[in-house]
Amino acid sequence: MTRIGGTWQNWGRSAQVKPLRVERPRSAEGVQRAVQAAVAHGLGVKAVGAGHSFTGIAIAPGVLLELDDLQGLVSADAGTGRVTLLAGTRLHRIPRLLAPYGLAMENLGDIDRQSIAGAISTGTHGTGARFGGLATQVVGLTLVTAAGEFLRIDEQRNPEMLPAAALGLGALGILVDVTLQCVPAFVLQAVDEPAPLDDVLSTLDARVAGSDHFEFYWFPHTDVALTKRQTRMPESTRREPLPAVGRWVDETLLSNGLYRAVCATAQVVPAITPPFSRLAVRVTGDRRYTDLSHRVLTQSRTVRFREMEYALPAENVVPAFHAVRALIERRGWRIEFPIEVRFAAADDRWLSTAHGRESGYIAVHRYWRADQTEYFEAVEQIMREYDGRPHWGKLHTLTADQLRESYPRFGDFVELRDRLDPDRVFSNPYLDRVLGA
Repeated sequence: MTRIGGTWQNWGRSAQVKPLRVERPRSAEGVQRAVQAAVAHGLGVKAVGAGHSFTGIAIAPGVLLELDDLQGLVSADAGTGRVTLLAGTRLHRIPRLLAPYGLAMENLGDIDRQSIAGAISTGTHGTGARFGGLATQVVGLTLVTAAGEFLRIDEQRNPEMLPAAALGLGALGILVDVTLQCVPAFVLQAVDEPAPLDDVLSTLDARVAGSDHFEFYWFPHTDVALTKRQTRMPESTRREPLPAVGRWVDETLLSNGLYRAVCATAQVVPAITPPFSRLAVRVTGDRRYTDLSHRVLTQSRTVRFREMEYALPAENVVPAFHAVRALIERRGWRIEFPIEVRFAAADDRWLSTAHGRESGYIAVHRYWRADQTEYFEAVEQIMREYDGRPHWGKLHTLTADQLRESYPRFGDFVELRDRLDPDRVFSNPYLDRVLGA
């Protein structure tokens, strides 16, 4: 389906565009025809998934391809754990597709509204020092290139391209399907509990090593960390999920409903932020439960926000966190959103924020109606001092010249881009900034 006019905007309301044309292909061949037509008319073309990137990575001034109709399971093999999905498939739909085969994705981020293509292309990750981001689960994919051709990349065909294309920023072509290496379905035993922030920071290495998945949140203006740790168990493990009413109170009433009202009020009365934050850490974040992996790893977030996240060498997380904490106190800011700290294993994806190094992530957020500029820019300076790499789908100000210094294979990626898209059919202002025009 094609429609003309209208404005597209992302979930965080931090990027918008009025494309010349919007198309909604229903098949891989439909994507191919759309790319061929765009090239014939001298137009750029970009695909969008769920719009959950905060940067302008999906901005399409020319032809915007909505992949909402390109969803579903192409094939699955329970024996090998290999599963191929159409590129627009939303993450939250994948567990149901995998269930008949007794499979699960090895790890997930904390939000599951994204499309699989968008999630891998921007470097979406979860937490767990022994697990990589979602792009590390990719063992094959199919692109429509700027030449209007299908290009299969996997272990047998063009394998040298896989570390680039699995996390390609949408710069190499339009993904139409993705093949994942899945694992046997599993259960997570979860413990969410508050702990003194200073104690968590002083014992962070042991906490991260002692759990399959560990993360913590810190509400500025408090001295408490809300920790989350999870242990992987066989699928046959007895499940003890959160009671429906208790989960609704925690996640819908408190974490989303009441929190949305407080964030909105804080824009008018900033002084309410510190006392609410201190209340929040007293009434949330203390629970134990066991459930299927995707029900534990992901959570519902309906309060609209904007985010910046940097990946650091794991050993730099604590000093960088101390610097951010001191910054907030020194500036006297009233920050209504918590800071999130997660971890990931080193990997070989050329543009992965964890490329070649064990990594920790520090993410900062602001309510979408607040001006995040001063806060984010000051935090970004700290992150750069500690050898940080910005998440491709979250707000940052870095350019190609700065990013080139952080990625050993940056030049190789640009060379591959030059081969596959010499005329920059798939470029946009964001990609021009971070990869070079």
